[in-house]
Amino acid sequence: MLFNFGAHSSLLLPAVVTGLVATIGLMLRAVRRGTLTDALLAVLLAVPTLSITQQMLAYAGWYESHDGYTTALFYVPWQLNLLLGPAYYLYFRSLTSQEFRLFPRAWLPLLPGLLQGGLIVGALGHDLLWLPIVRGQPVPVGTKGPALAVAEAFNHYLGYAQYVLLPAYCWRVLTDYRRYTRYLHDNFSDTERLRFAGLRQLVLVQVLALVLSQLFTLVNWKIGLSDAASWNYFFLRGLLVYWLIAVGLQANYAAATTPLRFDAAPGPVPEVTPTPDAPAATQEALPETRLPAAEQAPELLVWREKLLALMAEEQPWLEPELTLAEVAKRLRITSGLLSKVINSSCGQNFNDFVNAYRVQEAQRLLADPRFAHYSLVGIALESGFNSRSTFNRVFKKVVGRAPSELARPKS
Repeated sequence: MLFNFGAHSSLLLPAVVTGLVATIGLMLRAVRRGTLTDALLAVLLAVPTLSITQQMLAYAGWYESHDGYTTALFYVPWQLNLLLGPAYYLYFRSLTSQEFRLFPRAWLPLLPGLLQGGLIVGALGHDLLWLPIVRGQPVPVGTKGPALAVAEAFNHYLGYAQYVLLPAYCWRVLTDYRRYTRYLHDNFSDTERLRFAGLRQLVLVQVLALVLSQLFTLVNWKIGLSDAASWNYFFLRGLLVYWLIAVGLQANYAAATTPLRFDAAPGPVPEVTPTPDAPAATQEALPETRLPAAEQAPELLVWREKLLALMAEEQPWLEPELTLAEVAKRLRITSGLLSKVINSSCGQNFNDFVNAYRVQEAQRLLADPRFAHYSLVGIALESGFNSRSTFNRVFKKVVGRAPSELARPKS
């Protein structure tokens, strides 16, 4: 018996095949290109895929055959849930910083999950290799060997740690995500594709799935659930595999094409001291508190004037993916100094500072009869925005109204 197709096993098969293909493909790409994000995404995919595979084969009758297939199932580390929380955290770190490395110490959070799988692999070596080959004591077909029984007993108690590790590391991801959002606004003019919003949502859903699995276990222990009810849980987990593939591949591409240098360690939030010497559109987005120019550091005032001159003459804000580092390079100063100039002397982060110029340009184009035939998408692109969604959101934040609410001249 290779595979007994039925309704339950067949409907789980697509998620299993998709998960396995994606996991193997990502691992091969990680080895070939040396990309840590691909390797960690493969780990995140492997954990639910293995769990669903076990259930699919169980529904296909492999556990009931009491032959070599059953023996093979016993010695596969299907449950590696202790890897899930740490892998999400490390994956987020690898996405947001190209300088992040697992070694020498960053990999240590994976140790409980590696131990979980290592015990099963060790039992396989003892029961199926050492005993029959060296000791001449073959394990009866379709049963568990002595080492596997010990490993499973230990893993049973070790598995409870997932109810601490997964929420703790997911909370750490969400906490760092808030700082990462500030980092994006301080360094990038277009943050949409770098926000990794799908990953944040997935982390929340993963914690919810853990809670549901615990409720599922409790209800099953109290009243017992049918195979159909059990199958629903694994089918929903299969949908998470598709979601993780879609979110992860998009995030990996964005991270690979953008020089992200986010430091997850919390740092001081820069003080914001606005000044009235910014463009008109910028003024509308500034806070009420203002510090007189005479009270600002003279060197910052000098660089502020140079920055405003650069923005007026070269109009770099028309470049959709303009970054703080690129503007600093044109001014021939460090990114840190430029960030301080924008925060202290202009009263904004880099994202708001650049987008204020774009909104000002968009307002000009919307009022110009020569651009009356342009769609809002066209106006957005001509103003330096990368998408209509970002244009609408930023425009309403600065102006107070959506661009579609403004009266436009007829062509």
